[in-house]
Amino acid sequence: MTRTKTDILVLGSGIAGLTFAIKASRLFPDRQILVLTKTVEGESNTRYAQGGVAAVWDLEKDNFEKHIADTLDAGDGLCKTDIVRIVVEEGPERVREIIGWGAHFDKEKGSTEYDLAREGGHSEQRILHYKDLTGWEMQRTLMEEAKKCPNITVSEHCFALDLITQHHLGRMVIRVTPGIECYGCYALNKQNGDIDTILARVTVLCTGGAGQVYKSTTNPVIATGDGVAMAYRAKGRVEGMEFIQFHPTSLYNPAGDNPSFLVSEAVRGFGGILKTAEGEEFMQHYDPRLSLAPRDIVARAIDSEMKKRGTECMYLDCRHLNKEDFLAHFPTIYEKCKSIGIDPMENMIPIVPACHYTCGGVLVDEYGHTSIHRLYAAGECTSTGLHGANRLASNSLLEGMVFAHRVAHDLVGKLDAWELQEGIPDWNAEGTTDPQEMVLITQGLKELREIMSYYVGIVRSNVRLKRALDRLFLLYQETEELYKTTTISPQLMELRNLITVAYLITRSASHRRESRGLHYTTDYPEQLPFVEYSVL
Repeated sequence: MTRTKTDILVLGSGIAGLTFAIKASRLFPDRQILVLTKTVEGESNTRYAQGGVAAVWDLEKDNFEKHIADTLDAGDGLCKTDIVRIVVEEGPERVREIIGWGAHFDKEKGSTEYDLAREGGHSEQRILHYKDLTGWEMQRTLMEEAKKCPNITVSEHCFALDLITQHHLGRMVIRVTPGIECYGCYALNKQNGDIDTILARVTVLCTGGAGQVYKSTTNPVIATGDGVAMAYRAKGRVEGMEFIQFHPTSLYNPAGDNPSFLVSEAVRGFGGILKTAEGEEFMQHYDPRLSLAPRDIVARAIDSEMKKRGTECMYLDCRHLNKEDFLAHFPTIYEKCKSIGIDPMENMIPIVPACHYTCGGVLVDEYGHTSIHRLYAAGECTSTGLHGANRLASNSLLEGMVFAHRVAHDLVGKLDAWELQEGIPDWNAEGTTDPQEMVLITQGLKELREIMSYYVGIVRSNVRLKRALDRLFLLYQETEELYKTTTISPQLMELRNLITVAYLITRSASHRRESRGLHYTTDYPEQLPFVEYSVL
């Protein structure tokens, strides 16, 4: 057991975590900032974002009001308008900052102007992109910029297990003021097995998504909902977990991929058309925007056509597009398709919806405050109110940068007033033994993903949700017994976190007795006049 003290603790090294760390480093040059990542620094959901980052850039054709309107339309009545305006209006400056740090975005041929793309749900071309590797380029830039900050330490292979609050103090502290405070976290060093007690003046959750709760997902294997699960166990407020965005077009590979390979929404923005195996268009039956309709509509349309026809996939037709331009914009997609025997210029690309983005998460306000004192959050693990019931394409990277900036500046004048908490006990592993039955963990994960995929997927019903909750409770009981009796392992903790996230998704879905945005139920196909988020 080891103990570490730092001024600022950041959990996660994606776009939100590193942007915050860089800004905090410059605002507090004499304070130490510790960033934990459970694998290596460059592995995050950010890295896999293909399409780009949305920002009002061409002021002759675009403006803030259009971007706000598109976001509100996609959010299907549940966006928080003040948050949407904050992100849209502050977003371009955050993009200019990362460009100043060295990020590259594609420019028009022979021009200094950026090549702005358009994606589903956007009324104008406003997507800055770097080929089909935008997230990778932004992650690279942030890692390089963070290295210039001497007071930032990035600890790789450190798995945050639980937040430390006054619940860990027992009778040692009697608080005069009500409420929960965060004093840091317990973290597993995956290389030597030690569990470190990390104490901090302030903790910032930037732990990303939870896509691994489903069988088919575009998220990397690290996306196990750790931040949401930790915050919920610490009695923090969580909101809107029923709104899970399924990307309409992941590459269908009968051999199976984890994560599923994403065929970017930008391909449809570039002119790709959704079709059946017979080459017939079908989106005209679902939305006048055809293949450029918002993701929730497109995903349900594809799911409906697959079930109607009894097929395992639908298709994206790019054969009519210019090959040179397609290769310039989507080299990674082209090479991936070729690797499984598909030439997008000669064959339609087989696609299937896959879990992509969690629109809900830890409830935060406009400055990233959670309901737990001294705990902030930013990025995909949060529910800011920007996305509402459905995320508009390419708004997520923008949100991560805007809220990272706001959290950093909100600490000014506060950080020095918070002291490191004394009397925190070490992690208690008494009575546990090394796990002898890893099959219980691997099989539990398999069962969990099947429960969620079959019963809490794109289309839901009361019967399906009830069945999911019953099975999740049994799985929860079995896993908690394993947790109490065996030595902590990353696999066990990820399973435990995913079960918590699965419960939150399913419980939130059962509370929402209407169909709205990403949540569609056959028992309540219509929208109610107005129903707020479900808060757990």
